[in-house]
Amino acid sequence: MIKSVFAGIAVLTAALFSCTQHESPGSTQFTNAKYISNMNTETITLGSGCFWCTEAIFQQMEGVVKVQSGYSGGHVANPTYEQVCEKNTGHVEVVQLTYDPSKVSIDEILEVFWQTHDPTTMDRQGNDVGPQYRSAIFYHNEDQHKKAVHYKEELDKSGAFGKPIVTVIEKFKNFYPAEDYHQNYYKNNPNQPYCYFVIRPKLEKFEKVFKAKAKQ
Repeated sequence: MIKSVFAGIAVLTAALFSCTQHESPGSTQFTNAKYISNMNTETITLGSGCFWCTEAIFQQMEGVVKVQSGYSGGHVANPTYEQVCEKNTGHVEVVQLTYDPSKVSIDEILEVFWQTHDPTTMDRQGNDVGPQYRSAIFYHNEDQHKKAVHYKEELDKSGAFGKPIVTVIEKFKNFYPAEDYHQNYYKNNPNQPYCYFVIRPKLEKFEKVFKAKAKQ
């Protein structure tokens, strides 16, 4: 009996180590393309570890109208998840955000970005290890660039994280949407172990710390 209990714990622990489990979620859609096309929006692409986590957080942020998981910064066209996991395509797991600047500023988006992951760990977020998990900002315009650099410098000067920030800030050059089963992952798999034990606490923290910025 005791052995079976420990075996169960071992299986669960292994499931929590990374975001590499495969699920077959439904077709939940986060936004309406026609609705977005009629809006004045901006786009930024962010990497802060497993895109399941980053996607779930920004889907809850007021003013963000679309969140799509994918791969950026690499040198291989149309990479698969398996290729990216082999760690030789140069890509980062990212989310591409479409947001309404009349409702949420790039300053607020960057604030949430830096406070919902550890930007001081090179190629790692928790138990997710590899260059695809590096902290990255791919800016789409000069205003985003200037503010990303400014806040990174100010955070480093303040010693807010206790260690130097390793977030890379690069001009956006490509984005390849991830496979369908990665999209809306938390919404479609809330009881999956990684979602329940890793993503859910991050969402609860976001809703507590950024209550005023969360969708009601």
